[in-house]
Amino acid sequence: MAHAHVHGAGQDHAHGHSHGHGHAHSHAPASFGKAFAIGISLNVAFVLIEAGYGIAAHSLSLVADAGHNLGDVLGLVLAWVATVLARRSPTKHRTYGLRRSSILAALANAILLLITVGGIGVEAIGRLMHPEPVAGMTVIWVAAAGIVVNGFTATLFIAGSHDLNLRAAFAHFLADALVSLGVVVAGIVILFTGWEWLDPAVGLVLAVVITVSMWHLLSQSLDLAMDAVPQSIDPHAVESYLATLDGVTEVHDLHIWGMSTTEVALTAHIVRPASVDGNDDALLLGACKELHDRFGIEHSTIQIERGHGPHDCRHAPAGAL
Repeated sequence: MAHAHVHGAGQDHAHGHSHGHGHAHSHAPASFGKAFAIGISLNVAFVLIEAGYGIAAHSLSLVADAGHNLGDVLGLVLAWVATVLARRSPTKHRTYGLRRSSILAALANAILLLITVGGIGVEAIGRLMHPEPVAGMTVIWVAAAGIVVNGFTATLFIAGSHDLNLRAAFAHFLADALVSLGVVVAGIVILFTGWEWLDPAVGLVLAVVITVSMWHLLSQSLDLAMDAVPQSIDPHAVESYLATLDGVTEVHDLHIWGMSTTEVALTAHIVRPASVDGNDDALLLGACKELHDRFGIEHSTIQIERGHGPHDCRHAPAGAL
């Protein structure tokens, strides 16, 4: 349900706020606390085992996969902390609360993994030039365990597609399961052919795969950190909708940004020369509800202007779109 209230002298200005709950965006992550706990515990144990066996078996592909999994564990920790902070109530100093922490967590996660990948790539190139003996059977069994652990962890977050952090967690661990499958294949080939160079080659391929898979998360989280319009929303469609409101002749100073990885905010000025039905509040209530239901915008602030007189808006015409 949308709520609106009116401010200003007379009928010159009004703005409405929509805090819709139909999609339950802001509350969904709370149900993933158990998933975070299980996922982190399982993967911390597996990272230690995989790294240990990787070092003992001289397998860069296992060490590379362990490094990637460690990055995912740290990403899960950041995402979990962010979802807890995002539910903190607003204060006079932080009027939106700590919602943006979820965006910072996604950005930190992406940067952390890219740094890890860089180290793996450098080591892989060195090992390609100077291959070392690899215990193929150890690689096979440890990587096979990785398929199970990563596949199960991915299923814990399959229902979180609405949240960038949860979607990233699902994508990461699903990709990890596929990567572990690749390591199993490499171990089998090494076991029967003795191609020691294949292990660092697989490590290098994994570094490239991880970089490609992380690039979208990095781009999207950076956009959100810079207050860009979330990719799920078409700003021109939003502007067109506002322009169709009864009596509206112009829309300007339209801004749409993510308050968190799940909540979107909007501010806009609409010019309505005359109150067609004598009730601007009804227009605002309907607009805020429609923005929530159609576009998933949780928090809308709309200012009504008459478009004439000595107090013309200094933000018109808009330059944001």
